[in-house]
Amino acid sequence: MGTATPQLKVHIHGALNVGCQPPEIIEVILQMAVYAGFPAAINGLNVAREVFQERGVAVGT
Repeated sequence: MGTATPQLKVHIHGALNVGCQPPEIIEVILQMAVYAGFPAAINGLNVAREVFQERGVAVGT
């Protein structure tokens, strides 16, 4: 819930490696808000954005 940024990055990279699409990853993180709280979900989205930028993955709007 906000203290596992390095691990979250690894899992997002792994999800992309096995074929998950960025919108699917974003949706899972948004669902996290119900269980972990809105601040944790926002932190997760920021981590996802970093990973997408590192990999040059475009996220549709």
